[in-house]
Amino acid sequence: MPVWSDDQKRRFGPWAVVTGASDGIGRAIATELAHAGVNVVIVARRRAALEQLAGSLAAETGAAVRVMASDLSQPGAAAALESATTDLDVGLLVAAAGFGTSGPMLGLPVERELEMIDVNCRALTELAALYGRRLSARGRGGIVLMSSLLAFQGVAGAATYSATKAFVQTFAEGLRGELKPFGVEVLSAAPGPVRTGFAERADLRMSLADTPGAVARDILAALGRRGTVRPGPVSKLFAAALATAPRWLRVLILSRVMAGMTGHQGAAAPKAA
Repeated sequence: MPVWSDDQKRRFGPWAVVTGASDGIGRAIATELAHAGVNVVIVARRRAALEQLAGSLAAETGAAVRVMASDLSQPGAAAALESATTDLDVGLLVAAAGFGTSGPMLGLPVERELEMIDVNCRALTELAALYGRRLSARGRGGIVLMSSLLAFQGVAGAATYSATKAFVQTFAEGLRGELKPFGVEVLSAAPGPVRTGFAERADLRMSLADTPGAVARDILAALGRRGTVRPGPVSKLFAAALATAPRWLRVLILSRVMAGMTGHQGAAAPKAA
């Protein structure tokens, strides 16, 4: 578990808000933060999972843990979350809530694709704006936004998902330049395959993937030091392999990788409107 220095706790504590905290990377980051002595607000849709995590973290670490059950795909949810934390000295926002779909876009329910855009892009932007203002006024703090290995090129079989992550990556890069003069660090985290509930929800089968704990530790280690991090050994391996490839080749390679993870789904015929 990371042991943050007094300076890191001053900059990014005493409270952190972590969305998507019931599972996967969000849960791992909340756990790492609590073990580092940072109090956490854990946010997700499933209250029961959050309550279980809150109980275990409080018992293990002594950190204060506040539970917020929220569906960030719903209008007003981000503003309600920020309003519910105005009594806390929040120094860090980790926007880890998000989900993906897989398969040919024309064979997927368009409502699901739009919900993904709402969570991955709209809610993330609103949270960054609301907490960004608070952190800027505070004069210090950090924002972690979840990009992806797929953010750097389009990927067949994950067309909408890769586009949402391209938005997050570009947004984080621009926001970092705007907020840094106010003492606020913005970090884009671009993991590759990770063994979480995300893969099950997206109907993906992965033979090679990082663990949420390894990804979380790399993200927190990079906060305040870098603008983009490729967390986890598998992500770093993919990044190194693709580093010199032109964009069209990255599109081809990762589309074939995605085809390998979705081959069990079978061919999906486009659905008529």
